[in-house]
Amino acid sequence: MKTGRRTVAVATLVGALGLAVLSAPAAQAADTGITVSDIVINKGKPIVVGTSKPVEPPVSFDIALPSGYTTADPSRYDAYPFLYRGSITTAADTGENFIQPGSYTCYEVDAKHAQCEGSLYIDPHPSQEHVDSNSDATTWKVGVALRLWKADGGLKTGELETRSTAVQLKRAAKATTNASPEPVTKGKTITVTGKLTRANWSTKKYDAYSGRTVSLQFRAKGTDTYKTVKKATTGSTGGLRTTVTASVDGSYRWVYYGNSTTGVATSAADYVDVR
Repeated sequence: MKTGRRTVAVATLVGALGLAVLSAPAAQAADTGITVSDIVINKGKPIVVGTSKPVEPPVSFDIALPSGYTTADPSRYDAYPFLYRGSITTAADTGENFIQPGSYTCYEVDAKHAQCEGSLYIDPHPSQEHVDSNSDATTWKVGVALRLWKADGGLKTGELETRSTAVQLKRAAKATTNASPEPVTKGKTITVTGKLTRANWSTKKYDAYSGRTVSLQFRAKGTDTYKTVKKATTGSTGGLRTTVTASVDGSYRWVYYGNSTTGVATSAADYVDVR
């Protein structure tokens, strides 16, 4: 259970209005005295994005405030992590190669410290600039936006800080499976086909993924574990094809374990009745 009084809930705007939030810190570039630590994005795992559905990977971090500021007055400060590529100031000012939180909430630990949790917001829609090229499937750096506000509401100072941590963004992949004939006589041959595709962030479609080694897995009826029985390589159209000998009832599926730019893909299972 989360403890501590909730001090501030921030809904960060997505798009041009949201990007304006970071323009001031980039221009001011003065030390705020705010410390952001223990940043964890997507539980330390790569972030996988498809072609249409927004992705909101979790983010958590801690905040320590400078002298003269308190968690009892959350309207006086802002602090949150974001992802970027290239120049941190260019990314924050233009929105190109820049991904910020969708929302986050902070909980008071004491007058100077808060623990925060929320999510980043990554939308592959063409109207956004989050992942608009396949070159975006790479390592992204982590930055932090920090601002202090005056009592009258004006900006006192702001800054952008870099971090040594990084996050991998990957293109989503999909796999399909079809095993036939169904049913099949014991000892006869089962042909298992399928297809592997992956997200193309430039066209917002899924393209054939050729030349990939994919594992065919089988789970016998009444068991909980899939075991790899064969491997195959995708053809020019992403197609998969192999044969196995029918022995017992069970389910077949294709599994692609991904790589540095592409996520894992597991097909739906196809059940075969052996008679």
